Amino acid sequence: MSNSAAEALVEPAQKALLLKRARELALTGGEAVLSALERLAGLSLDEALQFASRESGMPVQRLTQMEAMTPDFSVFSYAECLKQNCVVLNNAADGGRDDGSSEPSRIFVCDDPWNESLISLASYRLVGYFDVACAHPLELKVLLARYGSDQEALTQLIQLDRSDTGALDAEEISLASIASDESQVVRLVNSTLYDAHRNRVSDIHFENSLRGLTIKYRIDGVISTARALPDPSLAEQVISRLKVMAELDIGEKRIPQDGRFSVSIQAREVDFRVSIMPGLFGEDAVLRILDRQSLTTDMAQLNLDMLGIDATTRQVMRRLANQPYGMLLVTGPTGSGKTTTLYATLSEIKRGDDKIITIEDPVEYQLEDILQIPVNEKKGLTFARGLRSILRHDPDRILVGEIRDRETAEIAIQAALTGHLVYTTVHANNVFDVLSRFRHMQIDPYSFVTALNGVVAQRLVRLVCTQCAAPFIPDDALLQDSRITREQLANGRLMKGSGCGHCRGSGYRSRRALAEVLTLDDDLREAILQQMPASQLKEMARQRGMRFMREQAVDAVRLGQTTLEEINRVTFTG
Repeated sequence: MSNSAAEALVEPAQKALLLKRARELALTGGEAVLSALERLAGLSLDEALQFASRESGMPVQRLTQMEAMTPDFSVFSYAECLKQNCVVLNNAADGGRDDGSSEPSRIFVCDDPWNESLISLASYRLVGYFDVACAHPLELKVLLARYGSDQEALTQLIQLDRSDTGALDAEEISLASIASDESQVVRLVNSTLYDAHRNRVSDIHFENSLRGLTIKYRIDGVISTARALPDPSLAEQVISRLKVMAELDIGEKRIPQDGRFSVSIQAREVDFRVSIMPGLFGEDAVLRILDRQSLTTDMAQLNLDMLGIDATTRQVMRRLANQPYGMLLVTGPTGSGKTTTLYATLSEIKRGDDKIITIEDPVEYQLEDILQIPVNEKKGLTFARGLRSILRHDPDRILVGEIRDRETAEIAIQAALTGHLVYTTVHANNVFDVLSRFRHMQIDPYSFVTALNGVVAQRLVRLVCTQCAAPFIPDDALLQDSRITREQLANGRLMKGSGCGHCRGSGYRSRRALAEVLTLDDDLREAILQQMPASQLKEMARQRGMRFMREQAVDAVRLGQTTLEEINRVTFTG
C-alpha cells in the first residue's frame, strides 16, 4: 500500500484519535505504538513510522543518518540496547547542543519513543539535555548488529567490574534537591524516601487502587498511611521511577521483580531493597530501608542486653550460645528480630579463638572477623550448597540464615552432630510448633532432638512513648479480652501514650524483644520422641523453670513499658 493510499484510509479529523488509540493499546497491552498502528490502520511498518512522525512531530532517524554518528554504550549497555531496541548517539557534526554547550548533541533513538517508561529511564540515565527520535525497528537492529562482538565483550567486563566493586555512586537526596527538581514524580519519590528515613520507617508501601496511589509506612512493626494521592496515572509513573532506580525491567508488568538501589541522605548511604508485585489495579511496590551507617554503629555495640529481653531469659540464651556443639534455633514471624538476636549472640561469643562462618539471604549487617556468605540462587549458591562448602572450611560455629527445606535441615543437623555449633532460624509460631515443622520436613526425629540444644521464640512489642505517656487504668472489657485479672496487674504502674509529634500520634516509640526459651534435657527429648501432646511438653518445660512469652509480656505491662492492647496484638491470649 502506498503512502497516499494509507492516508486515504484515515480521515484527517481522525488521525490524532488514531495515534491516541494506538498509544492506549500500547500502554495496556504491552504492544509498540508502530505495531498498533499497523494493525489498526492496515499500514506497513514504514508507513506507520511516517504517519506517527507527522502526527506527533517526532523526528525520524534513518539508518544512513545514524551511521554518521557515534553510539554511546556507557549510558545503556549494549545488552540493554538490544533488549529495548534503542541507542544513544553522539552527533559531533551539528555544532553542539541546543542548550549552548560545546559538547556533541545526544540523541536517544528507539523504535517506540511514545513509551513513557522508556523515555523516563533515558531521562534518568542521561541527566541533561538530549533529543529523542524514532527509527525503523529493523534499521535499529542493523545498526546495533554492527557493534555486536566488541560491545558484548565490553559489557561482560563492565558487569564483572560492577559485581566486584559494588554499585555506582549513590544519588544524593536533600531538601534542596527535592525542591529544585522539575519532575513531580521525582519530587514525590525522593521526598518520600527522605521523610521515611527521617521517621525511622522500616518499610515503605506504594499501593495502587482505583482511588489512586496510597503511600504507607511501617514503623515499629505497624503500618499506617502516610499520604493518599487520588491520581491513578501517578501511581504507574511512581512505580516506573522506582524500577528505574532499582534497574528493573520497566516494560515488564506481569511478574514480580526484585532489586535494590542506594541513595545518600543527610551524608548517610542508605540502601533500599525493592519488591515490585503485579496486582488487580496495577503494580505495588515495597521498599525495605537499610541505613548502613546506623547498622554499622549498632552492630559495633550489639549484645543481648540491648534487646530488652529479661535477665533470666538472657542467662539461658547465653548458656545455650556457648555450648561446644549442637543447634540453637530461633523462631518467630518475619520482622520479629530473629536475625538481630542471632547477631547479638555472635557478637557475645566472638572471642577470636573460633572460626565463625555465616550464610545469609541477604547479608543485612556486616560483622567484623566473621566470614559472611550471601546466598545467590541465580548462581546456584543455595543455603544447602553453601552449608556443604562451609563444612569443608574448618568452621567452629556456623550461622544459617534460615532453614527453608529438608536438604538444608539435614545438613545443619549433621553439622551439629559432628562437633559444630549451629545457629539458625525457622518460621514457626512458638517453640513447640518448631518440632512439628521439622516433622513436616520429614526430618529424622531422633537426629533432630539429639542435635537440638534449645529453641528461642520471640516477638517485638512497641514501647509506650515517653513524651506523652500517662497513667492508665484498664476497663473490665479490656481485661476480659486480654484474659488477665486485676490481681495479675496489682502493684503495677500501667502507662499509655496519648499520641504526640515524637511518636507520630501512635502513642508508641521504639520496641523491645520478648523471648521464651525451651532448653532440652534427656527427659524432654524422650517425651518429644514419644510425640507427647504440646500441653504435656509445656508443663514439663514449666517445671524446669521456663518462662513463657505471655507471662513476660504481662510483666512489661505492669512495669509501664507497653500496653495490654500491644501484647494482645503480638502474643497469644489463650
